[in-house]
Amino acid sequence: MNVRVLVAALAALSFPSFDSLAAENSAPAAEPAKSVAAETAKEAEPKSARTQHQVRIGGQVIRYTATVGWLIMKDDAGKPIARFGYTAYTRDGVADVARRPVMFAFNGGPGSSSIWLHMGILGPRRVVVNDAGYAPPPPSQRVDNEYSVLDVTDIVMIDPVGTGFSTPLGEAKGADFWGVDQDINSVGAFIKRYVTENGRWASPKYVLGESYGGMRSAGLADHLQSKHGMNLNGVVLVSPFLNAASGVDGIEIDLPHALYFPTLAATAWYHGLVKDKPASIEAFMNDVERFVYAEYLPALSKGYVIPADEKRVVAAKLAAFTGTTADYWEKADLRVSHPQFLQELKRDQRLIAGRIDSRFVGPSLNPLAEHMDYDPFFPAIGPAYTAAFLDYLHNELKFGRDEEYRVSAFDVKWDWTHKQPGTGEWFVGPPNTVPDLSRAMTMNPGLHVLVQQGWYDLATPHLVMKHDIEHLRITPEARSRIRIEHYDAGHMMYVHGPSMQKYRDDLARFIQDTDRL
Repeated sequence: MNVRVLVAALAALSFPSFDSLAAENSAPAAEPAKSVAAETAKEAEPKSARTQHQVRIGGQVIRYTATVGWLIMKDDAGKPIARFGYTAYTRDGVADVARRPVMFAFNGGPGSSSIWLHMGILGPRRVVVNDAGYAPPPPSQRVDNEYSVLDVTDIVMIDPVGTGFSTPLGEAKGADFWGVDQDINSVGAFIKRYVTENGRWASPKYVLGESYGGMRSAGLADHLQSKHGMNLNGVVLVSPFLNAASGVDGIEIDLPHALYFPTLAATAWYHGLVKDKPASIEAFMNDVERFVYAEYLPALSKGYVIPADEKRVVAAKLAAFTGTTADYWEKADLRVSHPQFLQELKRDQRLIAGRIDSRFVGPSLNPLAEHMDYDPFFPAIGPAYTAAFLDYLHNELKFGRDEEYRVSAFDVKWDWTHKQPGTGEWFVGPPNTVPDLSRAMTMNPGLHVLVQQGWYDLATPHLVMKHDIEHLRITPEARSRIRIEHYDAGHMMYVHGPSMQKYRDDLARFIQDTDRL
């Protein structure tokens, strides 16, 4: 779910023009051409379905309206450019909507629809899976979600263009939406449009993004206030990817190797491969982090000319923290990427550990491979999420049976260029929206940030997150508006039962504390 393993976005849809059809057909074929034009016009119409429901949260019955469908986004000339899909949950019986918070939420990828957050923790219905194991075979089980925050905020689940029901329209191409800045612009335009059409300008507003959605959220915080005059009350970063320079290992940059290492160690700790391990993961992580900054990162900074005796000492400590061998680390020149580590950790058992959540394990397809063959996390839960959501969409929300909903978008060329605020044009480095969030927090003293991070997340490791947050260039006062919460699970911490309750409590408290400051 970060740059290394993109759930890539959908290839651009192509709509034939009337001129091309006329050139390929004789005069009698004019009627079919009109039909195509009519069909294109039909696709450029908004469409939605509304249904009424109720759910019990914290012992309270919450009655709500679910609206699923799409808005039609237009360019400055008024031409349709995209069909933008969403599912909104709004509480019924609210006397003053202006006082009711609204939260816009999305997953990452880039190229992922919002079904993971939707059916995992935020929506009023959720899928039942087996934590750290395979979900039961069909039929998938769907239950009321007592962990939703619908009691404290309205929720709008967003599917960026290329996912869900969202597609380019007319003369627009996928490239108009598939890039860091293009994505921020289009999602920001959708949020403004939704807020306007639904009379929510006065409402407290939040954005919540998971994984690559963190890069999107940080960019949106600045974009919404600088371009649309829309200040946010809060940004929620769930397992965030913010900066490619710190968040992608195995590409001949030393810093990510150091920042990924504590999560390699956490994985070994969880699987019982660390000798004399501390009783708590927090204590163990404190020890590992001290080692990273005091010894490992300085060793890496010496490059490939580090003295042999020093290299040997550091390799032995790396091995002790991760349940591997010093010889393995020496042969790797102290640089082991996380896909290499996940293949090596249980190689003697012909097992691999998961990347999205390293508590998960699965059989290795090739025990001799250097890198993990696949991520055991996805076959364990992915089919259950997909089946539960599509059945829910069609049969409870009464929408989309005649439309294709794209859970993931594949084979797109994502434009990773990002123009940071306040920078020149000569060189654009790795994508990084940490400066965007810094400016947003500086220019909006009412903006608060909640970070939710799992210990066993090797897609977006916790020390990467900590490094990025500590590199926000903000005042001490602004830094006091940041909360960081950790969970005993991985990237999607809400598949873990105890973490679901903590996730809900942390998020609800954050909204309640910041919606009327």
